[in-house]
Amino acid sequence: MFGDYEAQRHWQEITFNLPVKQWYFNSSDNNLQYWGLDYPPLTAYHSLLCAYVAKFINPDWIALHSSRGYESQAHKLFMRTTVLIADLLIYIPAVVLYCCCLKEISTKKKIAHALCILLYPGLILIDYGHFQYNSVSLGFALWGVLGVSYDWDLLGSLAFCLAINYKQMELYHSLPFFCFLLGKCFKKGLKGKGFVLLIKLACTVVASFILCWLPFFTEREQTQQVLRRLFPVDRGLFEDKVANIWCSFSIFLKIKDILPHHIQIIISFCFTFLSLLPACIKLTLQPSPKGFRFTLVSCALSFFLFSYQVHEKSILLVSLPVCLVLSEIPFMSTWFLLVSTFSMLPLLLKDELLMPSVVTTMAFFIACAISFSIFEKTSEEELQLKSFSISVRKYLPCFTFFPRIIQYLFLISVITMVLLTLTTITLEPPQKLPDLFSVLICFVSCLNFLFFLVYFNIIIMWDSKNGRNQKKIN
Repeated sequence: MFGDYEAQRHWQEITFNLPVKQWYFNSSDNNLQYWGLDYPPLTAYHSLLCAYVAKFINPDWIALHSSRGYESQAHKLFMRTTVLIADLLIYIPAVVLYCCCLKEISTKKKIAHALCILLYPGLILIDYGHFQYNSVSLGFALWGVLGVSYDWDLLGSLAFCLAINYKQMELYHSLPFFCFLLGKCFKKGLKGKGFVLLIKLACTVVASFILCWLPFFTEREQTQQVLRRLFPVDRGLFEDKVANIWCSFSIFLKIKDILPHHIQIIISFCFTFLSLLPACIKLTLQPSPKGFRFTLVSCALSFFLFSYQVHEKSILLVSLPVCLVLSEIPFMSTWFLLVSTFSMLPLLLKDELLMPSVVTTMAFFIACAISFSIFEKTSEEELQLKSFSISVRKYLPCFTFFPRIIQYLFLISVITMVLLTLTTITLEPPQKLPDLFSVLICFVSCLNFLFFLVYFNIIIMWDSKNGRNQKKIN
C-alpha cells in the first residue's frame, strides 16, 4: 500500500486532523490496518509539526481520507526536505561533533571520518529513498553517546530517552547505556557520589518519559493501546525477509509453524539475552568509552540476529555504532557497513533504488578506501586481534595466519554479494521459488553478521588484556 512514504504522509494526516486521544485507536477516521501509527509519541509530534507546514503549502497533502495515496513531485520534494532538515538539526551536528572529539588522530582524519559516516549508503537510501526518519532517532542516540562518553551523563541520558521515545527500536542500544552508566555509579561508590548520580539518572529518565507521554497518561486505556501498537507481538517471530537467524533458519525448519507463539517469544528472548550478556557484564565491571562503543555494536547485533519481530531496516541500529569505530578498525567496519546495505537489497529493489544503491555504495567504499587505506589495515594489531591471537598461540603455536583468513573471507563475501546482486537484477526466479533470491540474500547476510558478532565480542572480551600488553610495551 504505497510503502513507508505513504505511512509517513498518512501519519501527518492523522495527527493533524484527529485529536490526540484518537491517534493510536482504530476508528472510521483512523483505520489502523492502513498504516496505523505504531511509533512512540515523539514520532507523532514530529508528524504533527510537519503537517502544519504541509497545510500551509498545500492542504490537499494532508486532507482527511481524500489524501490517501497522494503522490506528486512537489510533495516528494517536501517530504525529502523534511528529512534533510531533521538531518541538519540533529544527526549531522552530532556526527561532526563526535568526529571533532576523537582523540589521537589528525584533523584530516577527523574530517575523513565524518565524511565516511555521512556517506553511509544504508541510512541515505532508507531515509531519502525508501523514506523514513531514522536519522532523528539515531541522531538523538549519538548525542546520548557523546554525553555519557564525556561525563555529561544527565544530558546523555536525556538525549537517549528522546531517541527511544522517537523509535522504540532504540531499545537495541538501551542495555549498553544502562550498563555503562551503572558501571560509572559503581566506580564512584554506591554509598557516596555513585548513589547520587544513580538517583539523578533515574529522575532524568522518569521525567523525560513523563513529558513525552503526558497526553497518553490521562487514561490507562490510552497508555495500554499505545504500548500495544509499539510492540505488536501478534505479528509473529518475523514478518518479512530479514537477515536474522530466525528467518534464515526457517529455510531448513519452519519454526513459526512448529512451535507455539509463546514458546517462540521465550526462545527468542533467551537467545538474545545470552548472546549479549558477556559484553554487558564486562562493560558494567570495566566501564570505558571504548568498551561502551563496541558493546553498542555487539548488543544491537544480538538484538537484530535473535530478537522477536525484526525488520530489515533495523540493521541501521547496528550500523551507527559501527560507524563510530570506523577509525579504530576501518577494514572490518567498512566491510560490515557494505554487508548491512546489501542485506536490505530486496527492499531497495522494491523501491526502485538500484542505481542510487550502486552510486552511494561505490562512493562510500571509495571514500573509506582512500581515507583510511583499509587494505593496509589488516594486521593483528589493526584488527585489534593481537591479544586474542597471543592467547590462541599458547595452545596452537602455528596460529599466525588469522589476518590472511579475514582477507580471504572479505574477498569471498564481496564476490558473493556482487554475484547475488547481478543475479537478482538480471534473472527471474523459478516459478516454484519466487523468493529464492531474497532468501539467499538474507541467508548470506546472516552468515556475515554471525561472523561479525563473534569478532566484536572477541574484541570486547580481550580488551583489558590488550591494554595490559600495551602498557608493558610502552
